[in-house]
Amino acid sequence: MRASNLVRLVFAIAAVVFLIAPLIAILPLAFTSSVFLTYPIPGYSMRWFDELASADVWRMSIVNSLIIGTGTTLLAGTLGTLAALGLRNAGLVLPGLFRTAFLLPMVVPAVVLGVGMQVFFVHLGLANSYAGVIAAHSVVAVPFVVVSVTASLAGIDRRVERAAASLGAGPLTVFRRVTLPLALPGILSGAVFAFATSLDEVVLTLFVAGPNQRTLARQMFSSIRENISPAIAAAAFLFIIGTLLIAAVAVLVRRRTERLKQPAEA
Repeated sequence: MRASNLVRLVFAIAAVVFLIAPLIAILPLAFTSSVFLTYPIPGYSMRWFDELASADVWRMSIVNSLIIGTGTTLLAGTLGTLAALGLRNAGLVLPGLFRTAFLLPMVVPAVVLGVGMQVFFVHLGLANSYAGVIAAHSVVAVPFVVVSVTASLAGIDRRVERAAASLGAGPLTVFRRVTLPLALPGILSGAVFAFATSLDEVVLTLFVAGPNQRTLARQMFSSIRENISPAIAAAAFLFIIGTLLIAAVAVLVRRRTERLKQPAEA
């Protein structure tokens, strides 16, 4: 092996270890029998998963995270896909300005967004409601959908759509039968990012959610402030496993979509 390739391999391994080391450190603690987050682990137990399932506050936060995450995925996925389609329009004036506007929530501090949303949602009557939390999470999730769908749309040959239109298909039929299937992998990837963003969001939830909209991430944050318990490690374990499962499903659907497209392209 050449020296340059060896350096790249070592750098790649170091980068992977740097990224996953925190996960490797926290995951085993979810199975500890101790009441403290300490190494070495004195014994292994499922008691903290039972705590998540039996304690009302943890169970409610998990259910709330699933409800809000699903709502955010649907809302952000729809808005982000429509935004990406609009940005694809060749006749759009100042497309760079609109693209920057859609990506702005990615760089604005979450505290600033949280304060603004809290004031705005009070006037709309959405404060301390599921709809308000879903709308707040969608604001920060839409940019990920826009980026993913825009990249997917960029790989579509416009001549295929023009060919369908020249054969008599209307704009809606072209979108439903040609554009949407080809862009589906990007839409699914964006939906996964939107759901993961909603699960991970804490700051906006603190500003716009009430006691009944307490999510799992917010509950973990509150528990850390009050009492560090291995239940937090168990919740983190569920977070990570859930995210990996969603990503795996998205990859499988994407591969299946690409396989279905191959005969048509051939």
